[in-house]
Amino acid sequence: MAIDHFISPTVPEAPAMAVRLGAGSGSGNQVDTKEQGKLVKLAGESRFDLCAAGDDIEAIIYAVELAPQNGFTIGSVYSSGRAKVVFDGLQATPGTGTLAVGDYVVAGTVTAKGTALTSYPKVCKATSQGTQKTMWRVLSLGSAGTGAVGTVGVIGRV
Repeated sequence: MAIDHFISPTVPEAPAMAVRLGAGSGSGNQVDTKEQGKLVKLAGESRFDLCAAGDDIEAIIYAVELAPQNGFTIGSVYSSGRAKVVFDGLQATPGTGTLAVGDYVVAGTVTAKGTALTSYPKVCKATSQGTQKTMWRVLSLGSAGTGAVGTVGVIGRV
């Protein structure tokens, strides 16, 4: 009898890092718990902000504190480990194309700030394989095994 086994995400593999979150200080830049699970990039001194489509992924938001400190939202991010994602095609043409095990990825179509994820964050196959500042890549195509747009897989930090 064959047994299916797929690489699965870690919860958590490494300790979370406490950081400032958002585009800057002040109430208009603060974020809340709806941002948990979203992909982020380094944006300033000890601060991470939400990725835009095509951005290199540097971390994933794990938790958000509701009380700001000195005008900043405080939260925690994971910058290593593995995470479930939804495949979103190719960086140059989101929504079309497939991913394969070993492909490097960037942020795909994003869920707007203030809107909670309804599934996992989306990633696209990076146009330039292996030249990103941050290297997350496909470790598993999941149970669908196709890498097609809309299927769930697992990425890991290299």
